[in-house]
Formats: sequence, C-alpha cells, structure tokens
Amino acid sequence: MMEVQTTTTSSFNSSGNQPSPSLTSTMSIDKLIPALLECFGIILCGYIAGRTNIITSTQAKGLGNFVSRFALPALLFKNMVLLDFSNVTWSFLWSILTAKVSVFGIVCVLTLMVASPDSRYSKAGIFSIFATQSNDFALGYPIVEALYKSTHPEYLQYIYLVAPVSLMLLNPIGFALCEIQKWKNEGDRQQNKLLIVGGVIFQVIKNPIVFMVVIGIIAHFALHQTIPPFMVEFVDGLANSFGGAALFYLGLSMVGQLGKLTKSTVGTLILLITAKLLLMPLICKDMVDLLDNSHNSTLNQSSLSDYAFIYGVFPTAPSVALYAIYYNTELEVVTAGMVISTFLAAPIMYVTAWLITIRSMDPQLLLDSLQSVRFNISILSLVALVWTIVVMFLSKKIRRLPHIFSVNLFFAQCLTCIALIVWNFVVKGDNFIGQVLIFTILCISLYSTYLWPGLIALSVVLLKKFDDLKVSLGMLVIAGWGVPVSVTAVLLLAGQRVYGETDVFFFYGRLQIICTLVVLSLSVLLTGGSLICLSRESWTEKKRSEEGNTLFVPEEEPTRDRDTKNQPQYEPVGQFEDPNGGLTCGCTSDQRMPDMIIPINVGNTHPTLAGHCEISCGSTDCLLVEDVELQQVGDRQVARHVLLCLLLTVSNLANVSSCLWLLLSTSPGRLSLELLFFCAVTNYGQGILSFAIFGLDKHLIIQPFKRRLYSLCCRKKLNQQSQTDLPDDVRLTCIQFSIYHKQQCVRDIVKRRGCEITTAVDCFFGCELVDWLQKAGLSQDRDEAVLYGIRLQKGGVLEHLKQEYDFKDSCLHYHFIT
Repeated sequence: MMEVQTTTTSSFNSSGNQPSPSLTSTMSIDKLIPALLECFGIILCGYIAGRTNIITSTQAKGLGNFVSRFALPALLFKNMVLLDFSNVTWSFLWSILTAKVSVFGIVCVLTLMVASPDSRYSKAGIFSIFATQSNDFALGYPIVEALYKSTHPEYLQYIYLVAPVSLMLLNPIGFALCEIQKWKNEGDRQQNKLLIVGGVIFQVIKNPIVFMVVIGIIAHFALHQTIPPFMVEFVDGLANSFGGAALFYLGLSMVGQLGKLTKSTVGTLILLITAKLLLMPLICKDMVDLLDNSHNSTLNQSSLSDYAFIYGVFPTAPSVALYAIYYNTELEVVTAGMVISTFLAAPIMYVTAWLITIRSMDPQLLLDSLQSVRFNISILSLVALVWTIVVMFLSKKIRRLPHIFSVNLFFAQCLTCIALIVWNFVVKGDNFIGQVLIFTILCISLYSTYLWPGLIALSVVLLKKFDDLKVSLGMLVIAGWGVPVSVTAVLLLAGQRVYGETDVFFFYGRLQIICTLVVLSLSVLLTGGSLICLSRESWTEKKRSEEGNTLFVPEEEPTRDRDTKNQPQYEPVGQFEDPNGGLTCGCTSDQRMPDMIIPINVGNTHPTLAGHCEISCGSTDCLLVEDVELQQVGDRQVARHVLLCLLLTVSNLANVSSCLWLLLSTSPGRLSLELLFFCAVTNYGQGILSFAIFGLDKHLIIQPFKRRLYSLCCRKKLNQQSQTDLPDDVRLTCIQFSIYHKQQCVRDIVKRRGCEITTAVDCFFGCELVDWLQKAGLSQDRDEAVLYGIRLQKGGVLEHLKQEYDFKDSCLHYHFIT
C-alpha cells in the first residue's frame, strides 16, 4: 500500500537507521560552528566599531571601496585563472541559474502588480536584485569551506561560477527597470532609449567585479591555469585581505539600519525575506533534483541538492544597499532586510547542516520529537489565544468588521490547539472512535485556520468597496467553516486510514496531504489576490487624494499630511473616533497611504459636522472618556489585519512546500524534517502571533498601564523639577513662546468646546498648533513643529487635557497651562 507512512518512517529509515560511511562523509559539520563564530564575530566587531564611532561612516565608505574595488576583484581574478572547469557539474550551475531567474521573475512580476505607478519599475528592479544577489564571498565562502573543503573541495569553486549569474545577467535587468523609472519620473520622453540601454550596459561593464571575472576567464585560457610568478604575491596579498575586511565592513554597514524601518515597510520586508530565505533555497534544491541527471549515484545528487539549499540561504549582499542609494529607492527596506536576513541565515544554515550530517536518525524518535514540539507550542498558543479572545470581547471590537472574521480565526486556532492537546492523549489508547472524532475536529479547525487569512483579506477589500456587508458577512463565515467541513468529510469518506500511524498529519496518508495542499493553495491564492487588489486600491485612492477628490482617515495615529508644499485642505466630512483617545473631527487632512496600508473611512455613519473642527458633543469627560469606549469599536485596525494575513500566508507557503516535497519525492530526506518542524511551529503557534498583534489592546491594557506608570514616576519628577533644571533648548523655547507668541496663538486656535457653556473647555488640537507654528514661522516643516510642541509640553506651557499623551500632530485635545 503506497501511503505516506513511507514518507515518515521508511524514508527516514533509508537515510537514518542504516547510515553509510559515504553518507556521513559528504559534509563536515565540526568546523561549521568555528566558521560561524569567525564570520559573525568579525561582523560584531565591525558593528561595535561603527556604533561607538571608532570608525565613522565616511571612513567606512573608504573600507567598502577597498573591499569592492580591489580585494574582491583580485580574489575573483585569482580563482577564475585557477578554476578547473573539467571538474564542474554544469547541470548544477544551470539549476541554480534557473532558480535565480525564477525568483527574480516572481518578485519582479508581483512588485509590478502591487506597487504604485510612480515607483513601480524601480521597486521591481531593487527588490528583485535583493531576492537573488547573495553575500557569496564574504559570508557564503567561509561557510562552504568549513562544510565541504575536506569532502567535496570542488564545491568551493561553484561560488565563483554562480555569483556572476546575478552580476552579469540579473542585475542588469534590475538596473534597466530602475533606469526606466528614472526616465519616467524625469518626464524627459525625448531622451533616446538607446541612451538608457547604453547607460545600463556601462553600469555593468564599469563594475570591477564583472570586469575582473571576464579578464580572469580570458587569462585562464591564455595562461593555462597559472598565474605568472611575478604576479602571485601581489594577487594573493589583495585576495587574502578580502575575507576579514569584507565581514568587518558588513558589520559597519549594519549600524543604524533597523532604526530606519517604519510601519509602512514591514509588509514589504516580510515578503522579501520570505522570498530570500524560504523561496530561494526551496527552488534551488528542487531545480537541482529536477535538472541534475548527470549523476548515477543518488548520494552525489542528494549532496548537490543539499548544497544548493544551503547556497540559497545565503543572505543578501551589502552591495544591494548601494544600488538602492544610487537610485534613491526603498533604502529603508533594503538595509533593514540585509541586517535581518543576515542574522536569520545563521540558525537556518546550522540546523540544515546538522540535519544533513547527523549520523543516525531514529524515525520514531523524530516523530515523538515532532509531536512534543506541537504539544508544547499548542499549550503556549492556547493561553495566548484565550487572552486575545477575552481582550476582543472586553474591547467590544467583536462587533465590528473585520474583527468579526479575525475572532473566527482565533476560535479556529483555539480549537486546533485544544484538539491537538487531546490528540496527544487519545492516540496513546486504542479508542478508534475517539481518534476519528478528535481527528475530525482537528482537521476542520486546522483547515479553517488555513482559509481565514484569505477571507479576512477579502473582507477588507469588500469593505473598501461596499459599506454594507450583511450578505457577504454570512457567506464568508459559511465559507470559513463550510469548506473545511466539506474537505474533511471527503477525507473521512474516501480516505483509507494508515493503521499504526500516530502522526495526525499523515493519519489518512497521501489523500490527506492532497486535501491539505488544495486548501492551502486556495488560501494562498485568495490572500495573494486580495492583498494585490488592496494595494492597487490603495495607490489608486492615493492618486485621487492628491487631486483633491477623496479624504483619507488613517488607521492608527491620525496625522496630517507632512508635505509642506501642498497645505492640507480641510473639509467637514464627519466625526470619527481617534485611536489615541479624544474625538477626531472632519479636519483630518488628505493622507498619503503607503502600499499595503489601507484607510478605514468605510462604512462610517457618524453625523456630519457643521464646520471646521467644531465639536458640540460635551464636556471634558465626554470628549476624552466616553468616546474612548466608542473608539474601541470604531477602529478597524486594517494594517494589523494585513500584517496578520501576510505572516499567516508565509506559514501557508511553507506548508505548501512541505506537502509538495512529500508528494513528489519518494525519499524526501532529512531537509524535509526542517520544513516539517517549521510548519509545526507555525501551524500550532499561530495563537502567539495573534496575541502579539491583537492581544495588547491600547485602550484596555497599554494606556491604563502607561497612565499608572506615569502617575507613579513621571508626575512626581515633573512636580519636583524646577524651571532651571530643564534643558537649555526647552527652557529657551518656552520663554520665547510665552513672551512673544502665546497670546496670539491663544487668540488664533484656542476654542471653547463642550455640550454646555458651564462644562465647556478651552482647548485646541495638536494639528492646529502645528499649522500655527508653521504659519508663524517658528518651524520649517511639520516634523520640526512637533518637536517644538514637545519642548513646550516638557517646559509646562501646554499639556494634554487628561495628561495621557505626549504632543502629537493629531486631533488630540491640548490646552495651555496658565
């Protein structure tokens, strides 16, 4: 009987219980930890030197120029000359080339579909280069040398053959896309297109790395694989200086990069790192398995495919940041992604190498370990989910869309954890009915967790287009639970149980994996399509807003447009609840929304205001206390839902890869274990992710905690602090404003707001003071005006009505202290 039990037991037996000497000698892991310590130790030294200003940014550029223009070209020239082409497996190189082209094309096409027209081509070019250009020489070569020098020394030269694929083939395509965007933005359509092509070719040719690769290949044949004696010492001196200098420069280049990361770039960064560290290694390994037919030995082909997987994990090269600087495109995403991918690559490479080189592998022990991981992570996830669901009910967000759908997701995740915990006890007995019952509940809830990210993303798209989703609401809920029930019913009726199998993932064998793959594929396609529509709708509305046709109300902190060239236009559009407390009004300006972040002014039914920033709703308590309760059900938190969908889609992609790996490979090997353990953590640990995004409600938990902490610590210090204890810039700003500007500012922006005259309060909005400071010439832009307001608050000139918030460019209520 061809069941998937052969995947979980027999395949591990063939590669684990009967270890052969040749299998355990394909890689040496003993030197891997020293190599990792060497690489990341030097990187850490460079980072410390940059952070402490031992080496300044200007000096770091000099070191970078030496590494990229002298040391690396010399190293490439030396190895191109000495390269032994007769010992090269060309099918392996074609496989890596195909994998890189595939990833480059996927990233490029998706970016062109999602990004806004004003930066579409440049983003496609830079992001595609980011996903395919690896740090082969500085970080990759020492790792490969540690793993394969004593067993497969010929693998080392593949680094020098594979690297030019990006530099000479793929990077020019990315540069061409960036040049096209530059040409479009300049508006000089009369420029000859041949000049653009010529500029790209010139950019590639003048690259010293490409130039020396070509010269090295020519010298290889002209000098018969030997470097002239008079050049040996010179070339060796430059080449040997590359390793330490390149790693040290990598550490220098990481200083301050994560600080540039913003909310709007998180989604893009998640997708890029997924493409680099998940999609690239999987495709590299699959391409080698499919295209490398030159080996009669399965062992040799398996060794090459494992090497391809490790090569795919190599992090992004720092030179990509230089390309982003040159074209002024997505520098924050590229630099932060370079740092994160570098430090994520280390544990992935170590775990991969450990799995490949482990001498014996007891399949039962592995399955027990996998079940233990699922059980433990389910307990943690269940606790986090209970907290998150309670918070959703207490904050009353469950009454609003799309929180209704996210709560369904949380219930499905909670049911999955409970069922898996019960399964851990039921499977040890012989109660067949109990096993089938718990398996049914677990299968339905797990498939539901796969589907809900796509349905949540679809609901956000529908909310953008329609105010009333009563019909769609019911249909989406039915789909979220009905499809898993239907698929599980088919599995139970048509499937054949694998007797003796204790792993719930393989309980019904091959048919279960096929059903899982169908549900996962449906969810990934639905989520991806919805997020693409969401992003396109976002930049379409942004373009309309620039023409003054629409008004955006941002999701989290309502801030005014920071473009000082185009002053915001106010329009009485209605009364909204401010996420930061207080009541926002129709004075919120047009907001430029980043890609994948969608405004939430849909389905608003609040009454229209009569004038600019006029509120006639109540006293101080009405303004700042009662409306907090209203806000808790008014904030759609679209950005958080998008982030949740993105992260769960990454998990679903990993599950798709695992299913395909198990279905298409007769002997998946040990690397499939790495993917199985990752899928176990992501499938049953979703509750921890949900808690991190939705479990810490701002108004229910964070703000009361901050107020309590503020009352215990900060208020006492402020009361004891005299005017002379203030910093000089704060004290001088407060004196200047109080003497020369305060009276005029009070006349211009302070208004009496309240339900009744007896309970009205003289106050103003933070955004109004920012406008006034710019108008009065006390600040050059909105950022500078916010800093000015913060200094006034520190100096005791103004404060929030309830002393809950710092000064912000938003519709929070403040008043001057008399």
